[in-house]
Amino acid sequence: MSPQEFIDLYEKYLSGNCTPEEINQLEAYRDNFELKDLPWNDRMGNKEEVRLDILYHLKNNITASKKSFKGYWIAAAAVLIFAISLLWMIGNRARNGSIEIVKNSSVGTKGLVIPGNNKATLTLSDGSNIDLTDSKKGLLSKQGSVAVGKSGEGEIVYDAKHGEAKSVVALYNIISTPRGGQYQVVLSDGTKVWLNAASSIKFPTVFTGHERKVELTGEAYFEVAKNKDMPFKVAVDHMSVEVLGTHFNVDAYKDEEVIKTTLLEGAVKLVTSDHQAYLKPGQQATLNQQQSFNIRSVNTEEAIAWKNGYFIFNNENIQSIMRKISRWYDVEVVYNGKVDERDFGGTVSRFDSVADVLKSLELTGTVHFKMEGRRIIVMP
Repeated sequence: MSPQEFIDLYEKYLSGNCTPEEINQLEAYRDNFELKDLPWNDRMGNKEEVRLDILYHLKNNITASKKSFKGYWIAAAAVLIFAISLLWMIGNRARNGSIEIVKNSSVGTKGLVIPGNNKATLTLSDGSNIDLTDSKKGLLSKQGSVAVGKSGEGEIVYDAKHGEAKSVVALYNIISTPRGGQYQVVLSDGTKVWLNAASSIKFPTVFTGHERKVELTGEAYFEVAKNKDMPFKVAVDHMSVEVLGTHFNVDAYKDEEVIKTTLLEGAVKLVTSDHQAYLKPGQQATLNQQQSFNIRSVNTEEAIAWKNGYFIFNNENIQSIMRKISRWYDVEVVYNGKVDERDFGGTVSRFDSVADVLKSLELTGTVHFKMEGRRIIVMP
């Protein structure tokens, strides 16, 4: 897409006349923004971090200018000036031998700590790995009769040949996201899975037998394809989630005290060695360390906010908030002194800089932060 075509399409989007295909095209163009015009070398820093820094300003300027076409043109010009200025600054610093874009010495500077993005590793049945972050669209591997490919939307799709599923031996694959990563996969039965940061899912390349079973660590959102003859099971630690066809979120990070399962649509059955529980849409079950369930009604948007690009904090303490920030921005968090035990509430974009997120928390007057490289110091 040419720059003029992008502008024309964006104007169509602002007027509300874009088709779903055109919206996907617009998003793909934005996500595929690259720095191609300047020769790159190691002294200029991390190219992906610089690209995301420019993209961050692009996104914020465009979002702020949706009210008028005039505002868009002003924003576009501002972003262009910013991008050119940033590239000039990087090139100039590289020529002078500096590899640092911005010194990260306080919350007031954005530095090199950028939001997470789509990145993951696919481990095949033979133990070999494929870096999904840099992989191109198209066929990635053949796992028996199953084709593993990357779609134009960037998700991994398992395509089992029709009619062969019952006659093949299932091979197992693993998709793992690092801290600061997320990814989406479509399993061979059509089930869609969104993985949050620092998470992994182990699954058969094709489902056989009388059930569809996967293993999860971390957090994932599932939209399970309906199949009344093959229940879908998610194994997490000492619990399994059993469904026929439904939408739900499982938060099972090892550093959290409880496992949370939130149901958006359909019905689920939760099973441990000693207990079982059933959920209705709008309910969340927490499994504590004593292996007992607590079920309550919740705002399901909070549970899947991460999938939709937000942090929603609702009566959440600073330790819980900082664990989420640590995973998404891939930073170390340390505490200096006794911090306030009161809970926080609010909504923040996951694509804001970490400095902006911390500034929002500081506005409460109950907590303060200092940044040293990729370390965040939390202070009273």
